[in-house]
Amino acid sequence: MKKIILITFILLFSFSTQAQDKKAKALLDQVTAKVRSYDNIVIDFKYSLNNSKENINQDSKGNVTMKNNQYVLNFMGITKIFDGKKTYTIVPEDEEITISSFNEKDDSAITPSKMLTFFNSGYKYSMDILQDVRGRKIQYIKLIPTNPRDQRKEILLGIDVQTKHIYNLIEMGKKGTKTTLTVNSFKTNQPLSKNQFTFAESKYPNYYINKLD
Repeated sequence: MKKIILITFILLFSFSTQAQDKKAKALLDQVTAKVRSYDNIVIDFKYSLNNSKENINQDSKGNVTMKNNQYVLNFMGITKIFDGKKTYTIVPEDEEITISSFNEKDDSAITPSKMLTFFNSGYKYSMDILQDVRGRKIQYIKLIPTNPRDQRKEILLGIDVQTKHIYNLIEMGKKGTKTTLTVNSFKTNQPLSKNQFTFAESKYPNYYINKLD
């Protein structure tokens, strides 16, 4: 009798998990479809890095403009421009610019162009808690990296139930580091310059340019 109850419990738990996974997949698909429906996206965000063991608590703000896989990222005093082929990292403090080609094989890094759709491969996912944040319903989805070499233990992706926009992204590292990216402003289909994602070397006459390839 105990075995029958145990087997029944396992089956019910399995069906419940599958149902949760389907709900999570459906919500992630809605987020992806919403993101791809926009011509461009402009985001202001806050980034927090915490590690209680190392006594690290850092907060930074930034913004990013994205169109297809191109982007301009301003973060911690550094500007990154990706024109679809090359990345230009501009560091005003050092008056230095690093130019590197896009590496298609590097799937581990969540770049700005992948930030809103990175979850489509390489993760197991399930529904997590639903929170009320200043009157907004935020549904969290737990993502577990399938690559055992990934240094992230898990990721919590907070999604605004009404807009289907990402509200925040919480990464838990295997060594106790927690990083949180919170979207403060999410604008779409903005008027952009035709040279928005073009690097102009003439703007930086005194900068040292380091070409990696």
